[in-house]
Amino acid sequence: MSERFRVIGGSRLHGQVHVGGAKNSVLKLMASSLLAPGMTTITNVPDILDVEIMSDLLTRLGCTVIHNGSELSISVPQTLLHRADYDLVRKMRASINVLGPLVARVGEAEVALPGGDAIGPRPLDMHIRGLESLGATATIEHGYVVARAPHGLTGAAIVLDFPSVGATENIMTAAVLARGTTTIDNAAREPDIVDLGDFLNSMGAKISGLGTPLITIEGVPTLSPTTHATVPDRILAGTWAFAAVITQGDITILGSNPDHLELPLEKLTSAGAVITSVDGGFRVRMDKRAKAIDISTLPYPGFPTDLQPMAITMNAIAGGNSIVTENVFEGRFMFVNELGRLGAEIHVDGHHASIVGVDQLSGAPVVATDIRAGVGLVLAGLVAEGETIVEDAFHIDRGFPGFAEALQSLGADVTRI
Repeated sequence: MSERFRVIGGSRLHGQVHVGGAKNSVLKLMASSLLAPGMTTITNVPDILDVEIMSDLLTRLGCTVIHNGSELSISVPQTLLHRADYDLVRKMRASINVLGPLVARVGEAEVALPGGDAIGPRPLDMHIRGLESLGATATIEHGYVVARAPHGLTGAAIVLDFPSVGATENIMTAAVLARGTTTIDNAAREPDIVDLGDFLNSMGAKISGLGTPLITIEGVPTLSPTTHATVPDRILAGTWAFAAVITQGDITILGSNPDHLELPLEKLTSAGAVITSVDGGFRVRMDKRAKAIDISTLPYPGFPTDLQPMAITMNAIAGGNSIVTENVFEGRFMFVNELGRLGAEIHVDGHHASIVGVDQLSGAPVVATDIRAGVGLVLAGLVAEGETIVEDAFHIDRGFPGFAEALQSLGADVTRI
């Protein structure tokens, strides 16, 4: 039977939460552990379903994975398998991140085309072109990305059409063992990219320019196991910040780095929130109805697409009209129809959503279509009159550890059924 969240509206969230390691980083760190035979340890690991899926995938490739609380130990053998099968890869898009490490270490990889969230197409063209630039052959055959470099990889100057996080990661993890120098121009700049680069450098890689549009990688012959703490989850921290504003609450968010959320926090301040720094995090307080704000999603340091559903939810009950523009994933507006079932007034035209703030939402059954949409619907349920049932809770479990319990600790009436 599928699990769902039962949400009773009327809660003003109040208290403090602690943010753990980033989902968008830890999965890439796990995949990159394949680059070094031996025992790599990752700490500050979030307790989420996607970590279990990636652990299963690494086990299939020949690793031994031991999970102890927020610490993960990965024993990587000298000889790896190279095929990532569809039954696991279909569950999580981050599985594609084993592609670069396998080609670099084994000289070949067969990785099923990934699944994950229903937020629109995310093609692998730049991943494939990047590997080809490094000297690999890469094709799509029978639903698998098949890449081979039997004689190793060679550094190259690579320019990305778009600052793709996934392409930057796969090229970077392949290039660390390539002969010579690789440059990635128009590289992604997300904190998760910096975290991955720091992880690789601690293994002995030579990467510079992290956090800038131009990353330089000097190839090395081998890498060594390492111990590394996952960067805090800025999307989870930003979600709690929006939750405080949506419910006119007061939440202190610990274990997070507000510098990674500069633009979202500016937007929330414009909406009327009072945001202050505290030791180890920040506090978001909202004493009135939010003012509607326009938002356009862009790659970092722009407004994160992963916070877009929360921004739409806030604008749905804010005072005034707003426009939210989605520039990253065209399918991210899929959840708008579900929000409309709660009484939101939203009109979608292409990659723009026009929102008219309403005084009150009303509870109804809705379905989560992806991780962030599910969370946005739960937050909408907190300010809707009556009961809201959010189906397909497994989506939320993939990215938000103990979400219902954390909401309960803040005073919400939320249960899993």
